[in-house]
Order: sequence, then C-alpha cells, then structure tokens
Amino acid sequence: MILKTLIVGELETNCYILGDEASFEGIVIDPGGDFKLIEKALKELNLDIKYIVLTHGHSDHIGVLSELKKCTGAQILIHKEDAEMLSNPEKNLSVFSYTPFSAPGADRLLKDKDKIRIGKIELEVLHTPGHTEGSISLLTDKVIFTGDLIFCGSVGRTDLPGGSYQRLLRSIQDKILDKTDDTVIYPGHGPATSVGEERRNNPFLNF
Repeated sequence: MILKTLIVGELETNCYILGDEASFEGIVIDPGGDFKLIEKALKELNLDIKYIVLTHGHSDHIGVLSELKKCTGAQILIHKEDAEMLSNPEKNLSVFSYTPFSAPGADRLLKDKDKIRIGKIELEVLHTPGHTEGSISLLTDKVIFTGDLIFCGSVGRTDLPGGSYQRLLRSIQDKILDKTDDTVIYPGHGPATSVGEERRNNPFLNF
C-alpha cells in the first residue's frame, strides 16, 4: 500500500494519498488546501486517482476539491448527511474565511458499511457522527482514517452546526475503540496514533 501524508491549508489539515502498488489506482482523502502540493505528490507517485473521499464537509477538508476534481476527473464521495455542505458556504464554514466558496457536488453519497475499492485495497466506510452529522472514518486492514473524530490525545470539536459531544463519544467507543490496539489512526489534524495509545492515554475517553 502506498500512503503519503500532506499537511495542507491554514489549519494544517492532513490530506492523505492512498494508492494500490499493483494497479497504481489511488484515492485522495480530504484535499483541504495547497493544490499545487497535492498535484506534485500525485505526479511523483504516478497514481491514477479514482476517488476523492471526504471525511466531512468543512472547508478545511474540501478547500481545493474543485481544482482536484478538474485535474483528476475523480469521483467525489461524501456521506449523504454532509453532501449539502459542499455547495453551501455557510454550512461548510468558508463564509467565515476571506474567500467563501462552493465545491462541486458529490458523485456518490456514502453510508455506513459501504466499500470503496482501488486495486486490491478495500476501504470500509464507518459512519462516525459527532463532529458533523455526516462524519465518516475509513477502515482498511490495521489502518483507520478518522477525519476530525479523534486526534492524538484529543477529540474533535462539537460546538459547530451538526456537532454532538455525546454522539462523538459514542462513535469513538463503538467504531474506533472496538478495533485492536495496534490499529493505526490517521486523524484529520496532527500526528498519527493508535487505538491502544488513545485507549490508555486520551483524557477524553474515560468512559
């Protein structure tokens, strides 16, 4: 599996590029900014990007979606509960920035337990609401991409529209902490961690 992490945009969002080593098919997760940096990485990796997958619809995770869609022709995938955020600057929160924007609409609306395949790699969609109503995580083997659900030593904020602290903690308990301790967590911001590390040391998870 090919996996590259790029830190993009003013809020230092983790944009992940995931590729299959045999077919060179790829996925971009959360293209939040710095299109030229993402474009350069894709050329270096020589990947054919099939899908752009969004863990949720906030502007710092979809900031260069338009440019990436135009460049790659890839399908845009987002959970159905966050789909409207793509076209609505108020809902994606870009209205609070210097450049409010609308992004292209989704090509496919996701739901819990959907599968996304590139080559021999299969990602399972986990609906993990709490940060937004349509927040998702993506699971493959011993790796999980969690967006803004959980971070190293912290959890996502829940004071924005569609957020719920109770739902966020339930999502973490039911969909993240049920994984083995050696499952690697790749969050939407900050360093990678593991399920075991967060189970032991995350101060927000004292259930």
